[in-house]
Amino acid sequence: MGSVQRAMRLLESAASHQGGAPAKQLAREAGLALPTAYHLLRTLAHEGYLRRERGVFVLGEAAERLGGSGAQQNRRGAIEKALAHWRDTIGVPVYFAVYREGEIDVVAVADTPGNPAVEEWADFRETGHAHAIGQCLLGQLDDAARKDHLDRYPVQSITPYSVRDDRAFVRRLDARERMRPVVERQEYALGTVCAAIPITVGDTAATMAISVPSYQAERLLPAANRLQREIGKLLGTLAFSISI
Repeated sequence: MGSVQRAMRLLESAASHQGGAPAKQLAREAGLALPTAYHLLRTLAHEGYLRRERGVFVLGEAAERLGGSGAQQNRRGAIEKALAHWRDTIGVPVYFAVYREGEIDVVAVADTPGNPAVEEWADFRETGHAHAIGQCLLGQLDDAARKDHLDRYPVQSITPYSVRDDRAFVRRLDARERMRPVVERQEYALGTVCAAIPITVGDTAATMAISVPSYQAERLLPAANRLQREIGKLLGTLAFSISI
């Protein structure tokens, strides 16, 4: 335990110097004898947590990965907190998704046992034409990106209510009003209706969505409209979360 604590003090000291610091300075700041510091610095460099450049030690790739992981967790925590707020306020499951590198990516979901999220019984990435999240994201793409997606994931019948072919699906997307909630009723999952709100964060297509049981369908549009009115307050958090 003592060696771990001493190594951590050296890492903290190295991290405080953007351009790196020599072993003697790190040893002094960490309160370590120079021979002990040299031994630990060599070990940390061997494991990739530090690297030596022109006589000074700087953080290595392993330490940077740890920092990146922590930042990613913070970003995910921020979006999950925002979704949980609206889940509790509106009383419905809330989803956040983006279109990233040619794929539909559901970043986070907030639900409760009493109001569960839609079960992903068919791969969300392959069935974007059927669910509100996918329809909303694909509706924000240009023609080339949308064609590329449909070439990889052709329209297929998911339920009796699903769109039947690519051409019908594209016509439907083109007929929708820009930035209006996208609604689908039992196209992906029988017994469920969903709405997705288009969000453009920089060059990234994104969406927040909600779902309710079909017997509560009258709640869908009022809840979606309420969420859309409030999305402006969340845009900073949503933009921060794109890189998750």
